[in-house]
Amino acid sequence: MTMRIKGLSIAFFAMIGLVQAQEMDQALSVDSTVSTNKIKLDGIAAVVGDYVILESDIDKTLIDLRNQGASTEDVTRCGLLGKLMEDRLYAHQAVQDSLLVSDDMVNAQSDRQIQQLTQQIGSVEKMLSYYKKPDMESFREELFEINKLRMLSEKMQSKIVEEIEVTPEEVRQFFYKIPEDERPIFGAELEIGQIVKQPEAPEEEKQKVINQLNEIRQDVLENDSSFKVKAILYTEDGESRANGGFYSMTKETPFVKEFKDVAFSLREGEISEPFESPFGYHIIYLEKIRGQERDVRHILMIPDIPKSAIDEAVSELDTIRQHILDGKYTFAEAALNFSDEKETKFDGGLLRNPINFDSRFELTKMDPTLYNQVRDLKDGEISRPIRENDPRGGAPKLKIMKISNRYDEHEADFAKDYLKIQELALREKQFKAIKEWMDEHIEDTYIHVDDESKSCNFANNWVKQ
Repeated sequence: MTMRIKGLSIAFFAMIGLVQAQEMDQALSVDSTVSTNKIKLDGIAAVVGDYVILESDIDKTLIDLRNQGASTEDVTRCGLLGKLMEDRLYAHQAVQDSLLVSDDMVNAQSDRQIQQLTQQIGSVEKMLSYYKKPDMESFREELFEINKLRMLSEKMQSKIVEEIEVTPEEVRQFFYKIPEDERPIFGAELEIGQIVKQPEAPEEEKQKVINQLNEIRQDVLENDSSFKVKAILYTEDGESRANGGFYSMTKETPFVKEFKDVAFSLREGEISEPFESPFGYHIIYLEKIRGQERDVRHILMIPDIPKSAIDEAVSELDTIRQHILDGKYTFAEAALNFSDEKETKFDGGLLRNPINFDSRFELTKMDPTLYNQVRDLKDGEISRPIRENDPRGGAPKLKIMKISNRYDEHEADFAKDYLKIQELALREKQFKAIKEWMDEHIEDTYIHVDDESKSCNFANNWVKQ
């Protein structure tokens, strides 16, 4: 992952506040008392349940937003305080409702962030210097607390809205209550088709990684070796390597079926036999069962795919492409008969938007990798074979692509844009549910707001007037 330091465009640092308060008088102009009144800096701005919000928390949050390059022109101290109180109310209630987050989950997230920041900034020393931290231990401790609060907050919000759905009639009512001159405008969109060939590793390479995984499994079971250490040393899953192959998951977690089936078939402390998924071969260690959640560690190994197999896939795609151009069969027919991608081949190769499973991709919201693959294609044109490496560690795939349809920017149409309108209607219903939940739990929770902040025009009734 390569990103510039300027802006630090990583979503998890939106509210991180890791810049030390001692630097604030040089960076803040929002409150003139901050640079002269050091007592106010560490004063208590609010208390929500078991959580205390310091004045310095507000200031650090504002600095962090600026460090990310976000515009803070319309951001007020009252607005930031209200947001921090919301997060803490969610987290407080999550604990009350026993929606717990394991330390392993939090540490795994922190490890991923530290790894990304180290790559981004250049070294651990530069990262600590940038965030004004004397050592990794203090950095990790503060990051742990921030992540735990955020994860508890997200878990509570997910629970509030998890069962909310909208009926077709609710979608219809939502749309037609919008005045015609205020209906949303949807940007230009594309429908994209693809035909995929997945080069296969030879049987001897597959057997080689199966044997390696069996040796690792045997060493852990018979010699009490650490599965975590083995994962750090051997897994080819770049996302979980630093965390010793750790994932926390439920049956709703978007992992491939093969992985989930094995994970949920194990008993606590058990290690699976090697099994295959679209990414390669795995073994899974079920570390802990917590209700519907499973804490697992896994090791992924990917059989080597020789260059000859990749060249063969390219040649096959070139032939398929030429036959389509010659009119021997359509793109959709070729996808059905020749594509190795089960998710798209039975739909004429049509890609589905992972956000709402619609067939359309709005240009301004497309994944950058996908956009770069199709941006120069003309309508009806078929690309030359494109190699796509899997960022999660799977084997590379080859594909040819086609823009099937192009839709210009347009005002929302109930029939043509039903899925998008349904998504907007669902968001509105979820927002109302969260507002009702917030009003109810503000009344039931101990909340104190500092006298200087009681005059804030909060979106929620924090002052309980």
